[in-house]
Amino acid sequence: ESPPLSSLDKTDLAFSEDSQYHYKPESLEKVLNGDVLNILKVTIFFQLSERAAMDASYVQELDEILKEARTIENHLKQKRENLKQRFTVIANTL
Repeated sequence: ESPPLSSLDKTDLAFSEDSQYHYKPESLEKVLNGDVLNILKVTIFFQLSERAAMDASYVQELDEILKEARTIENHLKQKRENLKQRFTVIANTL
């Protein structure tokens, strides 16, 4: 049925059977795939963290711009009121 083993084959077989570490290709693939997945997960996590930090800085920058715009708006409203009052005074004196 199976061909007889040569003495070299017998030695290799005996060594592999006695060895504490048995090489299993599927387990190595699982380990490598696991490592690749972990690296991908960490990479994605850091990219998302960086984007979240950028988004937070954009929100903060927009808040500052809105505050400045409100300040300018209030200043312009005061100027308009002052002009109305001056025109009213000028109209009343004429």
